[in-house]
This record gives sequence, structure tokens and C-alpha cells, in this order.
Amino acid sequence: MSNRNSSRFTPLIIAISIVVGILIGTFYAQHFAGNKLGIINSSSNKLNALLRVIDDQYVDTVNMTDLVEKAMPQILAELDPHSTYIPAQDLDDVNSELEGSFSGIGIQFTIQDDTIHVNSVIQGGPSEKVGIMAGDRIVSVNDSTFVGKWLTNEKAMHTLKGPKGSQVKIGVSRATEKGILKFTITRGEIPQNTIDAAYMLDNDFGYIQISKFGRTSHVELLNALAQLNHQNCKGLIIDLRGNTGGYMEAAVRMVNEFLPEGQLIVYAQGRKYPRTEDFANGTGSCQKMPLVVLVDEGSASASEIFSGAIQDNDRGTIVGRRSFGKGLVQQPIDFSDGSAIRLTIARYYTPSGRCIQRPYESGKDSKYEMDWLTRYEHGEFFSKDSIKLNQKLRYHTRLGRPVYGGGGIMPDIFVPQDTTGTSSYLIEVLNRGLAMQFCFQYTDRNRNKLSKYKDENDLAKYLRHEGIVEQLVHYAEQKGVKRRNILIHKSYKLLEKNLYSNIIYNVLGKEAYIRYANQNDPTVKRALDILNNGEAFPKAPSKKDTNKSNERKKKRIAQAYGFIKDPSESFHYASYRV
Repeated sequence: MSNRNSSRFTPLIIAISIVVGILIGTFYAQHFAGNKLGIINSSSNKLNALLRVIDDQYVDTVNMTDLVEKAMPQILAELDPHSTYIPAQDLDDVNSELEGSFSGIGIQFTIQDDTIHVNSVIQGGPSEKVGIMAGDRIVSVNDSTFVGKWLTNEKAMHTLKGPKGSQVKIGVSRATEKGILKFTITRGEIPQNTIDAAYMLDNDFGYIQISKFGRTSHVELLNALAQLNHQNCKGLIIDLRGNTGGYMEAAVRMVNEFLPEGQLIVYAQGRKYPRTEDFANGTGSCQKMPLVVLVDEGSASASEIFSGAIQDNDRGTIVGRRSFGKGLVQQPIDFSDGSAIRLTIARYYTPSGRCIQRPYESGKDSKYEMDWLTRYEHGEFFSKDSIKLNQKLRYHTRLGRPVYGGGGIMPDIFVPQDTTGTSSYLIEVLNRGLAMQFCFQYTDRNRNKLSKYKDENDLAKYLRHEGIVEQLVHYAEQKGVKRRNILIHKSYKLLEKNLYSNIIYNVLGKEAYIRYANQNDPTVKRALDILNNGEAFPKAPSKKDTNKSNERKKKRIAQAYGFIKDPSESFHYASYRV
């Protein structure tokens, strides 16, 4: 009887033993290193698996959110130099640069001596309405002291910006008042212009400087063109120097104003991004106006779309120095916590078919970003001959002119960087920020006198009698820069121009500053000569040049098939608003 009972329970005992064995195995698998490797190696998402293991078993407590925030930029940096991670607290600031406006109090400021100094008050903005004035010092915000060594531009902007309609209390120190003035400011929309200057250089030719390509740039351009056309503008200079780009769509709409119908502006394509093309639609308002575009090593991305379309379609002349060379397209992708990434999804190409993205090594952003220094050291800023163009990436414009891919837009007319008058004294004074600090303090002390001048030339004429350079030299001595009379004499004109420009900027604003700076700018002068000589529209290469081009093409074909070896042919790469 007992034997029969025993045999009857045997299957149950075996089943229970198997279950217990599985549970024990699972327990040990979850608590020992062998299983960690198993999880990570078998998981379809190794990164998530790794984070779970760290969170569960790491020897110390880990702030997982902080760990992920630090890891995200590092991961994207391994892809390319332009795929980036934007933390939630920075996203609004990044977007506002291109969106055309932001919500704030409407001042332009600098931080001097650990205190916010109001450089200027935006006309019609919230601060002007309550009586804030240029020269005021903001010493408190929301009844708390807001001065000190901890104060940064980022801290000031995050504190003074805020949602439209919200209020902020500020305390102001004003030179003409004994006590602290209290103001309550209701934040409002502050325009963020992307065209810094639009004016006539002379009776015939206009000038437009575009600082970036934002949401409102096309409308701003139309307004600028209307203004210049009203003054009988017969030719135009578009200045894209230092313009790091922005929205590709804005660049496409803006260059459309200058191209005849049907001409290709740009195309883009990537592994998961089918080729897309943008063509001029024929509605442009300046399709026949003589045009010169200025570029330099700071011109990138959308600036290169614009200048590349003009060059490849032989619509105008490009003047300056080789552009930056950014031909990667980023797609914004937002996360639920308010952060975002800008992921590279395609490359863009100019109408001739060249990709102007310069080479890069994944994970080596610092080397990529410092390429301008390499160019400088190799003499590219000073001599066109120092630029080695890759003959294997040779393309042709509509008229057959040769252009090159592999690293930026090479201008049709090269203008070297002017180093006349440069000295170690000048470099030290500028690099330490002493010239800018002096100009701000001089403007602040003499604001009443200087505000009487409404024109940059009249203000510059006044400054010539004030011994500004000597005042700077004395100021720099107090800051530890030894007086060096020979070097000061050598750099006198450059020091004078820099000081006058900055004081004009502080008193009259950016456009007046640009007007004054352009008066002796060699690149602007060269562009103006091109317009005056009727040379803005490129011409087809001569038959002699075409024959030379054909010979070079035959040589490249021969090299490709091994008939000729040429080892020498290689490609060498050498103030804030709130």
C-alpha cells in the first residue's frame, strides 16, 4: 500500500523539484556576474540592459538620470560632429535663436564687475515701457541680490527670460539716482532679427548682412529688398561672413528670390532619406539684379546652400575666403522630458552635385572644430595658393566653370585676411577683452555726450578729438599690459578702428557699427569694385581654359586605369538679449 502511494506522488515530487530548481537558478542568475553578461549579450538593447544592471548592482548609489544626461552627448559624438544632444533646460534658448522671437524683458546687456549693465533697451519692449534706461545696473531680481562672481550670462538670461505675460521684479542702480529704483516688468515677445544691416553703400549698390537663417529671415529679406529698391538699388552685396547657418528651408526660400524658374537650388539624400530636390519657382523679386555674395571660414551650412546655389548656377560672384564646409542635415527629435537631439539624417549637395561637407573623424569633434586654426597655420587665410583643391572632386557650373567639393565653398574671388598693423600688443589687448571693457566703460561715463550723435560718421569724428587710443593704453597699463610704444604706433589705426566701432555699437546699435566697419573693409571694397565694373555675372570659361580642363580630365581617366601615376596629386586639408 505504501509503495503504491509512494509511486503515485513521484511525478508530483519531480515536478516540484524542477520548479524549485528553476527558481533557485533564476535567483542566482540575477545576482551574479555571469548572468549580467548574459543579459547584455543577448539583449536587443544593450544600452538599456547595461543601465539596468548598473542601477541594480553597482557598488554605490548612482544618479541614473545624471548618468544618461552625460552619456547622450558622448554617444552622438561618435557619429559625426553635428549630431548633438540638447538638455531640456537649454532647448528653449537654442530654438529661440532661430525662431524669430523670445519672451523676455527687452534689454541688451553685458556683465561688468559682477553686475548686469544695460547696454541698450529694445524699442517698444517691456523694459522701455516701465522706464529702464541704457546705463542702468540690475542689482536685484525678485527682491534677491543679483550680483556676484557667480553671475554668468547664462544665469542672467535664464532668470530674466520667462513666459510671456509673467512678471519679474528688478532693482536698478542708476548714476543719477541715490537709491535703488524698483521696477515690475511684464515679459513680452522680443523680436530676434537675423538681418543685422540693410543700407545703400553708395547711390547705386546696396548691402545686406545676414547673421543666420531663421524662421523670419525670408520676410526680413523681402523687407530689406523693398527698402533698397525704393532707393533705386541697381546691384546687391549679400554678406554671409560669420553666418553659421540655420534652417535649410529659409536659405532655399531666400536664394529663390535671385534664381530664374527651374534652376536647382539644393538636393539632399541619406541612407533612410530619399533624395529631395528644391528648385527655383520663378517668383523671385531680384532674378536679374547683379549680385555678389561674401563668405569666409565662418560661413557654414545654410550659408553654403545659399552661396553654392548662386555659384553653381552662375547667378553671381562669390568673394572672400573658403567657407567652413558643413554639408550635413540634422533632424530635430524631441523627448518627453523636454530634451532633444539633432540627428544627422542626410547630406546636402549643391546644384553641380558636390557635397561640401569636409572630412571628419567620428568621435574627434575638437579636431574638427579647430580646423580653422589648421587653415590659419597653413596660410589659407592669406594666400589662395595654400589651398589644395581635390581634383578628383571637380565639378562644373552651368557655364562650365570648375568648382570643387570636399570642403566648403571656394570663392570665385579670393580676398586674404588683412594683417597690416597687427602686433602682439594689439592681440593681447583684444584677446584679454580689454578693448571691449574700456569701450563699455567709456560709453557709460560719457553717455549723455555721445547720445547727441545720431550718425556713425559724426560720432567717429567726435571721437578723433578725444584721444581714445591713449586712454585705452592707460587703461590697459592699469590691467597689467605694459606700454609698448613701437607696437602701439604700428597698430594705431587698427586700435582706433576697433575702439570707434565698439563705441558706435554701444551708442547707435549694430547697423551703425556695421556701416562704420565696412567703410575700410577690403572684402566689401572688392565686391563694390566688381559691381561698379559690371562683373557680377560670371562668364563661361574661354576655349583655351576648356581645352586645359579637357586635358586634365583625360589625365584623371588615364590615372584611373593605371596609365599614369602621379603621387603628388593628393587632397590636403590643411552681448546678450533677454
